[in-house]
Amino acid sequence: MSRQLNRTEFDAKININNPEQMKLFLDEEDRMLKEMVDNVAQSGANFVFCEKSIDDVALHFLSKKGIAAVKNVSSGDMEKLSKATGGKIVANVKDLASTSLGEAKVIEETKIGDDKLSYVRDAKNPQAVTIVVRGGTEHVVDEAERSLHDALCVIRDAIEDGKIVAGGGAPETEAARQLREYAVKVGGREQLAIEAFADAMESIPLALAENAGLDPIDVMVELRAKHENPENRWFGVDVYSGKVKNTRELSVLEPLRVKSQVVKSATEAASMILRIDDVVASKGMKGGGPPGGPPGGMPPGGGGEFD
Repeated sequence: MSRQLNRTEFDAKININNPEQMKLFLDEEDRMLKEMVDNVAQSGANFVFCEKSIDDVALHFLSKKGIAAVKNVSSGDMEKLSKATGGKIVANVKDLASTSLGEAKVIEETKIGDDKLSYVRDAKNPQAVTIVVRGGTEHVVDEAERSLHDALCVIRDAIEDGKIVAGGGAPETEAARQLREYAVKVGGREQLAIEAFADAMESIPLALAENAGLDPIDVMVELRAKHENPENRWFGVDVYSGKVKNTRELSVLEPLRVKSQVVKSATEAASMILRIDDVVASKGMKGGGPPGGPPGGMPPGGGGEFD
């Protein structure tokens, strides 16, 4: 059975009554700091990252030993540095040893605007990367950060799944073509629903054409004509030239996971709206008659009523 004890807080107070005691106190402080710096130097370190502040006297001793230091590093950055350089985070200078050190070829400080940034380049295990995003206003920075985050997530999905599709509305146009061919085989009322789904799929290339300032009708006609040949399933809208081109050759690609999720989410949203519409329609009347009763009138208290 174990019991956790809370650490009590306490304050230390030193009373100095004469200058000699003050000198002894300062000398002892310098000795302790110099001892810490000697421990760092004996480990073979030539650069120190500290999560907290570093005393100016300690910085002076480190400088005399040829050791550079960066203070007030966040805990998150310390963990990333540990992964990238292979170094270990130690809580006490006395625990520092050569086996705790990380490796990097270049550590430099760069000033960008009014900010000073420390770069650790060519580390031992460079699996942590910092991307600096700058902008004229906070809104611009937030938008750039959001776009960068979306791009990184898209790359991650493509690497994890290993499956991609064409961009520029090519997969939607190809899916719409195959849906229309399937609708003819089904027939009946289901055919109308499948053709409506095909029209909805084509809203993507139509939106791309409109946003690029192109004539959506001309673009859609050209796309359909291209996709009549199954070998042209990679053809989509090139918004830069305003023409229909092979988006695979243009390197306009998207992960299959993203495209599947878009179609799935849109379908679920449309189905939800249709279900709500059915519920509203089914609650139209109670009692089987219009609000004022059937033609010819009814006795008071009879007839139907609306919810």
